[in-house]
Amino acid sequence: MMSEITPKVLDVRPILRSGGEPFQAIMQAVQDLQPGQALTLLATFRPQPLFRVMEGRGFDHEAREIDGGDWEVLFTPKKDAAPVETSVDADRPETWPDPSEHLDLTDLDPPEPMVRILAAAEALAPGEVLFAVLSREPLFLFPELTKRGHQWAGNFDETGSAYRILVRIGEA
Repeated sequence: MMSEITPKVLDVRPILRSGGEPFQAIMQAVQDLQPGQALTLLATFRPQPLFRVMEGRGFDHEAREIDGGDWEVLFTPKKDAAPVETSVDADRPETWPDPSEHLDLTDLDPPEPMVRILAAAEALAPGEVLFAVLSREPLFLFPELTKRGHQWAGNFDETGSAYRILVRIGEA
């Protein structure tokens, strides 16, 4: 019988109480999880926006209020393959044209992959698609693409070591 892996516990209440932003710490904790390991998050509020982010990374959640109005959220890995995350306006990425630009950015440190993707996107015509492979999920890239009117879809590869993203260029 396989033993259950103990969930990793991350208490972001001290960060929140000091006025800090715990998102980076949470994403680092998720990155450090063993395959199949869950994450228990302790926060000063119900972290609703995080639920969608974690769902996009392949986690279900159970949230419950604990002492003093704080919240405990258990994020458990879903049992299926890495789901594809998409921008809100990305309609059926499987119907997009084949990429006209391919970038392998796995050897670059942030913010270089984001800089290169945004520069490459500027050079493409509306409707064209860019494909890139990165060594980590480009969390800060997503809002930049959305702000510029581009659509995106991405996920981790089977090994969980590379993030693949398709960007469809929007109207200028």
